[in-house]
Amino acid sequence: MRVLSILALTLMTAMPLSAQAEDPTQRLVIKGYGDITLVPDDRLTPDTKFRVAYDISAAGESDAPNRRLITPARFLNMHAAAGVPAENMELAVVVHGGAYKDLLTDEARGEANPNADLIAQLVAAGTRIELCGQTAAYYKVSDGDLLPGVKIVLSAMTSHALLQQDGFTLNPF
Repeated sequence: MRVLSILALTLMTAMPLSAQAEDPTQRLVIKGYGDITLVPDDRLTPDTKFRVAYDISAAGESDAPNRRLITPARFLNMHAAAGVPAENMELAVVVHGGAYKDLLTDEARGEANPNADLIAQLVAAGTRIELCGQTAAYYKVSDGDLLPGVKIVLSAMTSHALLQQDGFTLNPF
């Protein structure tokens, strides 16, 4: 999937041929989610490192991936295309409230989960996906109800406090 903007294509065609050798969209981490536009940003280098946490409390529509889960995919794709190595991006997604439904297996959900592929790709890319244990207890969700790679933790509040102590920033988007 090509997701470069006209501006980015114009900039790439203005570069010498040697600079055009690699298509930045080949560095995308999450395929099929998180469309991006490549915009030059001289603050980003191959040495840039990110530790970013996301908070999700609202469930997505029953027939489409939760847009809040697409946001970390977009973050990974944007920065990978801009030249930040995937291994330099550490993401955590903390889920609580009604968003727990987006982490369930098809069987536990009672219908196909449109988030399953996205979550599998995020987990494969090293993204931590944590479900608030208080939410899990309230909704009677067990480990067996969750998609592979999703972990139940004490609470969303605890996760955010520990992530912040561990150098993660909270992305408000």
